[in-house]
Amino acid sequence: MGPRKMNQDHLGSWPDLGLFVVADGMGGHNAGEVASHLAVETIRAFIAESAVTADITWPFGLETKNSIDANRLTTAVRLANRKIYHEGTKSPDLNGMGTTVVAALVAGDRITLVSVGDSRIYRMRHGSLEQMTKDDTWLASVLGEKQAEDADPQHPLRHVLTSVVGTKDDVKPVSREEQLVAGDRFVLCSDGVHGKLDSAALTSLLATASSAADGAATLVNEAITRGTSDNATALVINVT
Repeated sequence: MGPRKMNQDHLGSWPDLGLFVVADGMGGHNAGEVASHLAVETIRAFIAESAVTADITWPFGLETKNSIDANRLTTAVRLANRKIYHEGTKSPDLNGMGTTVVAALVAGDRITLVSVGDSRIYRMRHGSLEQMTKDDTWLASVLGEKQAEDADPQHPLRHVLTSVVGTKDDVKPVSREEQLVAGDRFVLCSDGVHGKLDSAALTSLLATASSAADGAATLVNEAITRGTSDNATALVINVT
């Protein structure tokens, strides 16, 4: 949703797989929309396949310091990168397309989080909100997350990304694993949401949400009400 005629955001939620994804595409014509859809579908396909068979190719090898589920999710994102990059080389209209990605994979009492770009994942626990991902932006890399957040909203380099899914032949997603606690709420959102809703606003809105779906809708509607100039997408996960 949002003020733009073309929605280049895309999300996917598959509770049976424990998978949740938000992607914010970029590129001329409809390339951003293509990139975000390709990312979400490629990630879903690999997670689904790797859930039912051990006889699967790991094209990038295994990171032995990470769990199998962390390897599954980072591999899925890297496969999405490869797919988008190759599709972009086939057509001038799609050349250079890319997308941000945030994804969560729940397995038992653990959650794996992966991010590329400036979409974000937050966790609300016992009434306190924490940003669980770091923005891949020029400002964040130079100033640090806190100073970048407080920088002039009109700073010309605020939205310059240092890592995107699909614009190069490979990408190295950042991942982390966390223990789940009953009552946790995780939020996956594009910058159309977090660009207008600071931590205080997010905390207040999530605290009053009656369900995951209500929380996501409330965040999106409030971002639009506050005048976001971008598409706004949010996905909320409630831990019971």
